[in-house]
Amino acid sequence: MLNLYDTATREVRPLALREPGKVGIYLCGPTVYGPPHLGHGRTTLVYDVLRRYLEWCGLEVRLVSNITDIDDKIINRANDEGRPWQDITHKCENVWFEAMGRLGVQRPTDVPHATDYVEQMVAMIAELVARGSAYATDDGVYLSIAAVGDYGLLAHQGLDDMLSGGGDREVFGAGNKRHPADFALWKFSKPSEPSWPSPWGEGRPGWHSECVVMSLELLDDGFDLHCGGADLRFPHHENERAQAVALGRTFARHWMHNGMVVDQEGEKMSKSLGNVANLLDLLDRYDARAYRMLLLQTHYRSPVRVGPENLEAAEAALSGLDAFAARTSAHSGGNSDAGVIERFRTAMDDDLDTVASIALVFDTVRAANTAADSGEAERTAALRAAVLEMTGALGLDLVEGDDVDDETLARAAALDAARAARDFATADKIRAELQAAGWNVETTKEGTRIRRG
Repeated sequence: MLNLYDTATREVRPLALREPGKVGIYLCGPTVYGPPHLGHGRTTLVYDVLRRYLEWCGLEVRLVSNITDIDDKIINRANDEGRPWQDITHKCENVWFEAMGRLGVQRPTDVPHATDYVEQMVAMIAELVARGSAYATDDGVYLSIAAVGDYGLLAHQGLDDMLSGGGDREVFGAGNKRHPADFALWKFSKPSEPSWPSPWGEGRPGWHSECVVMSLELLDDGFDLHCGGADLRFPHHENERAQAVALGRTFARHWMHNGMVVDQEGEKMSKSLGNVANLLDLLDRYDARAYRMLLLQTHYRSPVRVGPENLEAAEAALSGLDAFAARTSAHSGGNSDAGVIERFRTAMDDDLDTVASIALVFDTVRAANTAADSGEAERTAALRAAVLEMTGALGLDLVEGDDVDDETLARAAALDAARAARDFATADKIRAELQAAGWNVETTKEGTRIRRG
């Protein structure tokens, strides 16, 4: 049974399923107002690995991951650039899914858009008002945290500490709120801003109301697992949960949060802090599998720094795995070594321990190479099959070798020559041409590596 750290209880405990054989997961998706950064990539990769592992275990997974397509930051960018806000959201969403596809992240089962659920959000807010748990002010409708007896469950902090932190989103709002921690469910629109009708006036939903409605609409009460980055614990996830509690509904039964990608000073990467590393740049310069490999070698709850050194190390590790798959291709078709697979399952069931799991992959590769050198064909086949089964469960597709034509090799050599001459414009142009032709282009200290995409 899979055991995961639960943020609410602060312990590793079994992921108890509402319905045997089925897992309902809600993952907070992107606010589409700019390109994805490395933190976004980490979050989606962590839960892609989780999903793949659950499916490998034979479970039916329904992963719901939303698109926040109405938000202050979207409106601000549209106003700054003089563009329709829908133009921003449509283009950024397309970029998002292009990047996720290049990362090998499976598309969620459901991708709800906030703007498609505004009517349901208005109905939920109206119910909160009717219950006396929410109230209108001159700039919107707010939830009263006094209606939530265990407010702060996910933050594990006193209210004053939570308010001083605040997360990426603004906690404080109108001066006539009843309590500083009360948060907006509905925001009245300013002139020329997008708006929807409501009993309280034209406006738009608050961020926290969007996710609680979409998760409950699609997964219903008491769904199995709510996921997201650690920075979303407060205020976003705390405020999602608060609305469900105030409604008398059962929300997520288990909470999972991944650690942050940090810069060289240890500061979390985020758009609001301005220290964002663009995920698309990483994908253009390295094997797309390298980021997954790097993250598999770090526990999902730990912070991780991402730079050329560890990305190149990840590429080198992948090259070794690819070489192993090519070398042992004559031994394909065997059944996986049962002992290895049991050790893999034990590691993954222990709070998704991918660090131990990927170490086991490399241990098994070494054992298989030894067996191949000794002429132990049956053992080589069983160990090879185990390696491929484990890497498949982790979302790492190995490449057993490609025939690269002379013209493509010449273009790769020209790319290296341009880089050596510091003619990066030409190098980028050649790289783009190779990628458009269906090649994966890996930049390493030894030179450009080409393999079929």
